[in-house]
Amino acid sequence: MKIRPLRDRVVVRREEEETTSAGGIVLPGSATEKPNQGVVVAIGDGVFLDNGEKRPVSVSVGDRVIFGKYAGSDTVKIDGEELIIVSESEIYAVLED
Repeated sequence: MKIRPLRDRVVVRREEEETTSAGGIVLPGSATEKPNQGVVVAIGDGVFLDNGEKRPVSVSVGDRVIFGKYAGSDTVKIDGEELIIVSESEIYAVLED
């Protein structure tokens, strides 16, 4: 199944955090915070400005992004995979190699 977000929304797959501490202790999922990094899976077509022009979303599919700690309160499950939907304004940065 495919998902196509509207306007300036971005669908992100969270990156998994390490589940083992530096000392070798395995941490359960409830003991770790949800990661604030992920990979963009789908983007909306942009938002219309007051002057009528359309501004496209500034991230692309496949970009690794950093988003806010409380961003993405809207989660969806597609094909058994949990994805989050964030507004473009909730994305802080794109990680570049």
